[in-house]
Amino acid sequence: MHTGEKSVHVLVDKWFGPGAAMTVRVIEFSRTRSDRRRYLRIGALRPEGCLTIIFFRHDDGSWNVFPPKTDMPAMRACLLAA
Repeated sequence: MHTGEKSVHVLVDKWFGPGAAMTVRVIEFSRTRSDRRRYLRIGALRPEGCLTIIFFRHDDGSWNVFPPKTDMPAMRACLLAA
């Protein structure tokens, strides 16, 4: 699935609202343990409490709130040459 180019800045505006950049902080920037893919945890303090969203880096270079699809092991049945 092609998700298109999405920068972190565009996603922060989308999820936290335009103009919220002054109150939004990067909490963590690291890699997942399982497949070493990059992720970014961003948070904002609000009167209702802390809002935290995790963005995942995809193979096409985009950042999304859903993790990239992991490669699953596959078995194939092949005919052997006689």
